[in-house]
Amino acid sequence: MERRRIRVITPVTGDALGDAAFARSLGDVSTDVDLVQVQRGPASIECEFEHSIAVPDTLRLIVEAEREGVDAVVVDCMADPGVRPGRELVQIPVLGPGETSMHVACLLGHRFSIVTTEPRSVPEFENQARVAGLGDRLASVRSVDIPVLDLAADPQALLAALVDESVAAIGADGAHVIVFGCTGMLGFADGVREGLVVRGFPGIPVIDPVPVTVRAAQALLACGLTHSARTWPPAPAKRIDGYEFLTDVLPEGAR
Repeated sequence: MERRRIRVITPVTGDALGDAAFARSLGDVSTDVDLVQVQRGPASIECEFEHSIAVPDTLRLIVEAEREGVDAVVVDCMADPGVRPGRELVQIPVLGPGETSMHVACLLGHRFSIVTTEPRSVPEFENQARVAGLGDRLASVRSVDIPVLDLAADPQALLAALVDESVAAIGADGAHVIVFGCTGMLGFADGVREGLVVRGFPGIPVIDPVPVTVRAAQALLACGLTHSARTWPPAPAKRIDGYEFLTDVLPEGAR
């Protein structure tokens, strides 16, 4: 059987995110996983402005992935930059960890909470849940109050903050599932689950978004599924100015 390919696209330029070796480790007996990174964009995504400027080069990489024979794409950011417009440019599955993790959380429990980086991200996640049709399943959005680019500075402090906010989300907000609100929190799920057991909350699923989203992409490929062309029809061909680096990936007539 021919092996399938999944590409993780990191939509930021900072060195703190996007571990190619980890991405490769997510491959399985039928799937290879690799990782690429944008050349144009912010060092991290923590607001709508940074989200917006990450999108154009992410779209370029989504189209390039399909042209290179990649079978599915995962965008490595909980804000899902470029995921929805990317589906208008390609036919392969394009998944974002924000939308995917929230839907998986609803398969595992009645209500979920997102534990993210800073308070400024709370409205964005609340809006994201509403767009996904999951606003009534979102118990809360809490933050560890650590900027994205500082997450790796003190792993023990980050773990302690994740456990504290998860305990509060469960005890005060009624969460049944915890979702990390940043892909830079990669690798902390086991530690948080163990911390929750110690604090008296056993059996709580903790979702680490990128591994879950790659596994979801593998499942879609195994089932022969991709996004609906009625929901995301191809982008119309029309002139677009000022995005020369996208020339080769835009539809005919939009160059």
